[in-house]
Amino acid sequence: MDTRLDTARIRAAREVIDPVFLDTPLYECEALELGCRVSIKLETANPVRSFKGRGTELVASQLVGPAVCASAGNLGQALAWSGRKRGLDITVIASRFATPAKLDRIRALGATLELVDGDHELARDRAAEIARTTGIRLVEDSLDLETCEGAATIGLELLSSDVDTVLIALGGGAMATGIGHVLKELAPTVEVVCVQPAGAPAMTRSWHERRVITTSSAETIADGVAGRRPIPEVLADLLQVADDAVLVQEASIVEGMRLLQVEAGLVAEPSAALGLAALLENPDRFASRHVVTILCGSNVNPPDYLRWIRQP
Repeated sequence: MDTRLDTARIRAAREVIDPVFLDTPLYECEALELGCRVSIKLETANPVRSFKGRGTELVASQLVGPAVCASAGNLGQALAWSGRKRGLDITVIASRFATPAKLDRIRALGATLELVDGDHELARDRAAEIARTTGIRLVEDSLDLETCEGAATIGLELLSSDVDTVLIALGGGAMATGIGHVLKELAPTVEVVCVQPAGAPAMTRSWHERRVITTSSAETIADGVAGRRPIPEVLADLLQVADDAVLVQEASIVEGMRLLQVEAGLVAEPSAALGLAALLENPDRFASRHVVTILCGSNVNPPDYLRWIRQP
């Protein structure tokens, strides 16, 4: 399989990543009655409440000085946590429209936070500019292999299950390419399905067209996957490991969040509910299958979250 990732490096990554991020719960949630067996891979019971710490632990283990990244919130928190643990100065560039709770945690974890008056793509541009002018390390999610191979350790933890399909939130592509690489190399019969909001479809459209498709806007509550400019190298990897990429509606994302709270007792940020949204919109496709959905983050702004899950 011709991707940038390497399974031996992924296995070795488990020796570098703080154990607090590893061997996360994987269990069948019988209360989610959606016409198939639904299992949850819970990536939120850790200090940064998302899967991103797996990748930033690898990044930070190789840093010898300060670093800068752009983030919608979760990568910034995770890099701040991993950097603080090692005494590293971390700068995070984010949109001023990002989820306030995520921005507060980045500050609390000791990183320098700079806000831009635009979306995530403008934050990416600003982070690159800072790296260029100062010479510090630019950490770019999904392009940097550490972020993909850290996320890929989730795939290793899925190998012992009797899963038919894995549903993976698709944004920049680190989690999808990482988990997908492991499954296609070590469990090739498992179907890898990526899920993205219809309001932020750039990577999904790119996967279907087999070329980079950019969009002029990204309109979704799932801020963690609201990119507009797919990275060519990441798309090339995704084309090798994904069986499908689907788009879901905002109403289904909200209903997925509500079901996870009511039926499973779990707080999920919108990006983490994409898998359930796909099940809600495509019941016949997944009927009678054993489906694992990755609950990839739970960093939400409380007022927004309460409004979403209380919607009729």
